[in-house]
Amino acid sequence: MLIEKILNNNVVVTRDKLNREMIVMGKGLAFKKAIGDCILEAEVDKKFHLTDDRLFRHFQKLAEDIPLEYIELSYEIIEYTKSTLGISLNDSIYISLTDHLYNAIKRSKSGTGLSNVLLYDIKQLFPKEYQIGLKTIDKIYKKYGFTLSENEAGFIALHLVNAQTDQSHMNNMYLFTKTIQDILNIVRYYYQTPFDEESIYFFRFVTHLRFFLSRVMNETVSQDGEIEEELIHMIQRKYQTASECVKKISSFLYDTFHYQMSNDENVYLTIHLARLVDNNHLKEK
Repeated sequence: MLIEKILNNNVVVTRDKLNREMIVMGKGLAFKKAIGDCILEAEVDKKFHLTDDRLFRHFQKLAEDIPLEYIELSYEIIEYTKSTLGISLNDSIYISLTDHLYNAIKRSKSGTGLSNVLLYDIKQLFPKEYQIGLKTIDKIYKKYGFTLSENEAGFIALHLVNAQTDQSHMNNMYLFTKTIQDILNIVRYYYQTPFDEESIYFFRFVTHLRFFLSRVMNETVSQDGEIEEELIHMIQRKYQTASECVKKISSFLYDTFHYQMSNDENVYLTIHLARLVDNNHLKEK
């Protein structure tokens, strides 16, 4: 591999066997070397193929400004997430997570950590990603000798979730998470009772909300027709209380996103809500 650009002593731009531009990393990789010099495969620790040209340029800038150890830490967490959860992540995560970890550690050193108002909701909605956030905090403690707060575990989890949904800005996922919590608050207020948030029924209800809201926020309109009208009326009569609560949720979504729930969506949400309420072990006797 020939060096095309030196970003720092540890990171260079080169090309692979298919002539695709890539970034490679290794301790002292570019020390006393110049553009056009050869680097050996054995000298390379990590390789980055970023298909999006804009992301590739951003990553180059990041590698110039941020020490190698933070890029390596981010890389380890990303690869661990992929293998543990069995998922793919958008390439933007290499930039967003690295930048976040670097600045989180800087803030912690200066005593100016950020609060995370959605921490509780993140724990409930994205438990696997949150556990990876905690694992990251533990790795940072072992490496640097100081502890980041739980808030940062939540932020890390949001970055990982955001990369799964292929959205470009964290505020989209913030709004997504907040909207789920707003709907849950509508349900809690309507029924005036706590819910067993460890139950499988609560988990199923929240999972249904996540998929449903993904369509809402991506402006994917659901068409009616899967459920016969007679069955719709029967479900509305059988689960009248849940159906009335769903009407309030529907009004909230229309006011917030100008999204009109279809009859089919109303029915599915009513059924999930009714199951949650009927199997709630914390409801008042």
